[in-house]
Amino acid sequence: RKTNEEAGKVIAQILAVVIFVAMFVLIVLEVWERHVITLGCGLLTLVLVFGLGMHSMGAVWETLNLDSFFTSHFWYTAGQSAETSSGINWETIVFVAGMMIMVEGMARVGFFRWLCMRLAKMVKYKVVPLFVTFMVLSGILAMFIDSITVILFLAAVTIELSQLLKFNPVPMILAEVFCANLGGSATMCGDPPNIIIGTSLGLSFFDFLGNTGVIAAVCLVFTVVYFFLCFQKPLAQSEKNRPADVVYPDAASAVTNRAGFYGCGASFLVVVVLLITHAQTELTVATIGCIAAALMSLVTLLTSGRKAAAGLFARVDYKTLLFFTGLFVVVAGLERTGCLAVLADGIARL
Repeated sequence: RKTNEEAGKVIAQILAVVIFVAMFVLIVLEVWERHVITLGCGLLTLVLVFGLGMHSMGAVWETLNLDSFFTSHFWYTAGQSAETSSGINWETIVFVAGMMIMVEGMARVGFFRWLCMRLAKMVKYKVVPLFVTFMVLSGILAMFIDSITVILFLAAVTIELSQLLKFNPVPMILAEVFCANLGGSATMCGDPPNIIIGTSLGLSFFDFLGNTGVIAAVCLVFTVVYFFLCFQKPLAQSEKNRPADVVYPDAASAVTNRAGFYGCGASFLVVVVLLITHAQTELTVATIGCIAAALMSLVTLLTSGRKAAAGLFARVDYKTLLFFTGLFVVVAGLERTGCLAVLADGIARL
């Protein structure tokens, strides 16, 4: 019996590694959409690794981790230490979904376009100051909003301004991408990897800000200086080609719903405060994500109606959420079969 268990463990380890490598290769080759790949590999992990190799339905249930929704520490820590699990990190998924809904609500009323146009007016539509300002804005916003989302709306406004002000938008968008990645690394809520680390190890917003935040701030300064030195001359030259009769857009015209604009802005500030103080309030990121979604839905319902509020949920990037779900399951296969422990021991010896 012991021999059979050892053989089953070896088979499970081999299957877990093969599934993980296959998933990685398929994502790189872009054979199918990435969420389809991770969900498929996650299903194979549940059936082949936990079922065929380990013969453990308990491992399947623990990996799905559905019972975490019904535990108090999922919503409110109340001084409890963080409980690490090798299954699906639902806290991360709930928080990311909630922030997606919040961002959709803010974008719908024109908040981000208004912010960019306001900053453009403050620098008097001069391209080089605008270049530096948008880099810094990208980094700051990415500290609280997923960096991909930040780039999506910031790049759209950059292209709009480039057509108006007659400059090449590519250098500015590239610089914004670099700065968004840095901003996302600075805080616990900036990017999904940070959320996973923070929720697993019980780290706070200021734990990240005092460590990775300092490094990100230093890197941001060097990045801004680097891109400034690279593109300052061509961007400054583009100002000379600008027509004298350009009509600059009014930032107020970006706002599509004034009541919704103020409501969404206030809701965003509340969520930011909750994220910064979550160690003091002992609210988990899952709870804050639900609060963000609830506030934005309520504001949209009151200012724009039921159809607009429902539209926020329809525009959530469910593919990204499914991608993470499948990825969690595949990685759980590596952990529960001991593959990660073997890798860790090997690195330690090396």
